[in-house]
Amino acid sequence: MRIEEDLRLWAKIDIGDCWEWTGCVQSGGYGQVRRDGAAQYVHRYVWARLVGPIPAGLQLDHMCRNRKCCNPDHLEPVTQRENTLRGIGPTSVNAAKTVCIRGHDLDAENTYVRPNGYRMCRECAKGGGAHV
Repeated sequence: MRIEEDLRLWAKIDIGDCWEWTGCVQSGGYGQVRRDGAAQYVHRYVWARLVGPIPAGLQLDHMCRNRKCCNPDHLEPVTQRENTLRGIGPTSVNAAKTVCIRGHDLDAENTYVRPNGYRMCRECAKGGGAHV
């Protein structure tokens, strides 16, 4: 049965630079397949079949930024934090900022990191407070 399932799986992968999944895609854009009675992400399944288990505490980062890609050469096991910071979402965009909204440098001297993780520009804080 595993060979039949694998053949059906590989038939839905368009091999190019990215190995693009052409089957079912979940709402977040990741390829999804049903294996052993449960839904699984295709990139995680292919990684496990070709490379081995994903190291504990890590997740696979799509370095190509293509969520449908399941090419192990385009995937890297990283921490959740690293994966988030490498992304293009608001958290990573904000973390990459080097100046505050008023143009002050966000360097070690001028940046205060609050207990909740938010950064504040010290210069702006003198005048009433501003987040990054």
